[in-house]
Amino acid sequence: MSEFWLISAPGDKTNLQAWERMNTVTAKSNLSSNSKFHIPDLKVGTLDALVGLSDELGKLDSFAESTIKKIAQYIGEVMEDSKDKVQENLLANGVDLISYLTRFEWDMAKYPIKQPLKNISEALAKQVTQIETDLKTRSAAYNNIKGNLQSLEKKTVGNLLTRTLADIVHKEDFVLNSEYLITLLVVVPKSSYVQWQKTYESLSDMVVPRSTKMIAEDAEGGLFTVTLFRKVMDDFKAKARENRFMVREFYFDEKELKCEKEELMKLASDKKQQYVKFPQQPAMAPVMVGSYGAASRSAEIAVLLCPFSQGPLLRWLKVNFSEAFVAWIHVKALRVFVESVLRYGLPVNFQAMLLQPNRKSVKRLRDVLNVVFKHLDEVAAASIMDPGMDIPGLQLSNQEYYPYVYFKIDLSLLD
Repeated sequence: MSEFWLISAPGDKTNLQAWERMNTVTAKSNLSSNSKFHIPDLKVGTLDALVGLSDELGKLDSFAESTIKKIAQYIGEVMEDSKDKVQENLLANGVDLISYLTRFEWDMAKYPIKQPLKNISEALAKQVTQIETDLKTRSAAYNNIKGNLQSLEKKTVGNLLTRTLADIVHKEDFVLNSEYLITLLVVVPKSSYVQWQKTYESLSDMVVPRSTKMIAEDAEGGLFTVTLFRKVMDDFKAKARENRFMVREFYFDEKELKCEKEELMKLASDKKQQYVKFPQQPAMAPVMVGSYGAASRSAEIAVLLCPFSQGPLLRWLKVNFSEAFVAWIHVKALRVFVESVLRYGLPVNFQAMLLQPNRKSVKRLRDVLNVVFKHLDEVAAASIMDPGMDIPGLQLSNQEYYPYVYFKIDLSLLD
């Protein structure tokens, strides 16, 4: 996106000529694209009130900018698989941000101009603060759902030694409710399949003959069942380790497995309700031998995570990004008004303009503006034109200062 300069200069006859000259020179030399920035006739109030308000608006400006940046970043996080579509969701009053800026109109309904400037500033601050507070609450809830879901999903990936077996094993794979027998799950490297088949019955006494069956396989190996007497279980495990066969510490509990599956599906559904991703091809799960049911459940989860419309969280983010951005630009307009009155005096008579500098001509544009408007503040202009000049009594703050009123609007922060 782009950087914009919001500037103003007095509107008396002489300076109006300078203004037109500036506009002509910058446009002719392709230094910037310019448009008038319309600020209505606001209630001025007292000088003391304006000075105090100037400081408050500076803080509010930074706060509002920070808030819209947070919302934009969070939209990018929520649209994790569709980051190329983030910019088209950053709108203000239904239009793209540059169009809103270049055609800015004061919202009379939200911010009535007959009320004091202090009241308008407080209304803007209240609005942005509420948006920022709501963002914290909503993002915390969503991040909690997302974190829990990611923790569970991590269990469904990885190799057969670490991943959850909830979507792999079935009741019929085990000898259950036996006082003497138990079924173990053993992970066997692919290179050792033949060795396993030849040796598993002799790894320990009391192994049930022909009781092994491969129920799942990944790139590294297979998951085999084996049934034996409980009293030789420890001996079998030790002998299995010696032969690089790893026994999984797993005991079939139908209720526990059901709860794990339901929790995963619930979190996936909760995430869907908050934000629905754009349609995409679900990732293929590893092929599991004899686990058609597991593949079906994975497909169900993929459907839940691959919806076709926007959920309430994304809708809220889009609406409140627009609200916060509109509020931010009204804060900028207020700052231009207050600073112009403080700089140029009464009666109120100034012209505000929005400049979009050509990236290659920023320094030249600044030089042109300083030449055109140097008569507004000869001391400051001299210091800017010659930074090495020592002018007694002139102490410029770290904030940018020019002979004309100037505020920057940096939309590149939202890229």
